[in-house]
Amino acid sequence: MPKHYEHEYKEYVCRLVVEENKKVTESSRDLGIPVGTIKNWLAKYKDKEKWDKVRRKKHKDGEQPVFHSPTDYEEALKQRKKEIEILKEENEILKKAMHVFTKNQE
Repeated sequence: MPKHYEHEYKEYVCRLVVEENKKVTESSRDLGIPVGTIKNWLAKYKDKEKWDKVRRKKHKDGEQPVFHSPTDYEEALKQRKKEIEILKEENEILKKAMHVFTKNQE
């Protein structure tokens, strides 16, 4: 009996091959999915109009599990680092302002 995979998982596998430049054979071996199956998914993935049509049909409720690729994690990490730097700057400004206001009250 054939396995049925979630649309998001199929997209995740396709993104690994396309965005992360993983070989289809390597992905197949790592994930235990036949090479032909991944190639079929890639053909649909590259035809974005067809892929998006399947996505809309599968997820009418809007709720969907998300699989993240290493690139997604790297982008999120960069964003978090930027946010931390901004917060550090704001914190330093507030410390200086507090110091100035407490000096004036004495």
